[in-house]
Amino acid sequence: MEVFALIIAGGVGARFWPRSREHSPKQLLEIIGRGSMLQNTIYRLDPIVSRKNVLVVTNSLQEVEVRKQLPHIPQENILIEPVGRNTAPAVTFGAEILRARHGDCIMIVLPADHLVHDITEFQDTILRAIQVAEISNGLVTIGINPSRPETGYGYIQYLDQSTSNQFSTIGAYPVVTFAEKPNRETAQRFLESGDFLWNSGMFIWKVSSLLSQVAEFLPDISDSFHSLRAYIDQPNFEKKLEIAYKKMESISIDFGVMEKSANRYIIPSDFGWNDLGSWDEVYRILPKDADGNAIEGNVFFLDTKNCHIATTPKRYVGVIGVTDLTIIDTDDALLVYKRGSAQAVKEVVESLRKNSKTKFL
Repeated sequence: MEVFALIIAGGVGARFWPRSREHSPKQLLEIIGRGSMLQNTIYRLDPIVSRKNVLVVTNSLQEVEVRKQLPHIPQENILIEPVGRNTAPAVTFGAEILRARHGDCIMIVLPADHLVHDITEFQDTILRAIQVAEISNGLVTIGINPSRPETGYGYIQYLDQSTSNQFSTIGAYPVVTFAEKPNRETAQRFLESGDFLWNSGMFIWKVSSLLSQVAEFLPDISDSFHSLRAYIDQPNFEKKLEIAYKKMESISIDFGVMEKSANRYIIPSDFGWNDLGSWDEVYRILPKDADGNAIEGNVFFLDTKNCHIATTPKRYVGVIGVTDLTIIDTDDALLVYKRGSAQAVKEVVESLRKNSKTKFL
């Protein structure tokens, strides 16, 4: 069965302000290493998915930059959502396009803003997931073995490896339940239990399997896309899509489908994954000096410990006598916060939007 990939690349990356902006969110930036996060997401699929079989879902604000970064992806494979409605409509959009153009096929769904260190292990995990999806007609996800009681990730409980099932020999197990981002105490219990994994947001399934589950659990979204089938790749499709999208529920594919499905599997993995959800995560993986400082750019620092300080080539930053701070400086904005408060950075973005200070967004 032919294999395709759908890359979800429409997020705004609010917790990465001030570097992440509406026209250039974090997935379009070089955060770690060379190449944008979107580009690297596609590159690490190369042995598995042909470039002509990669689709990207984004929005009109980011369309120009996405096309610029991905000249090797067919133009018709860049799918533009008229308005953001979370991941369930985005994934269904991609699945309907694949069904119309190619019939039933394997669909790998990946966020565009994740970091993977062990590419070989990642590719092996995806290949095993493809095998499970094709044989089981089920919905397959990738779980990350947790290394700490993280409160910023969702968790997935599974039947542990002592439980035999038809796919246990290739390392896939039935899902028991999904859990939202926990508090610290609950996250510690999850870690100690040994049967909870971090939810990576990566999915593998047949297009037919996914669409049948959307029809069962999200009938309104399914019906909306069903009414669009006759217009796919026709001149009036964009207008029809805009009308349909405005009526759709905003809901994640996790909550809308995965949490309700009875035929779902997870593959526990450890390929150096990080969703880089905040500046705190970047600090965690950056190299540091003897005092725990991660420094990027032209920075003078003295009597400073456990800080992440980053600036642009046009700016020079001096930092003296501080501890446990994140300082992100750009040409037109500055972010300073106590490390550990990264989840609140999005409140800056919400304030800018509320006060119509769009030049900083």
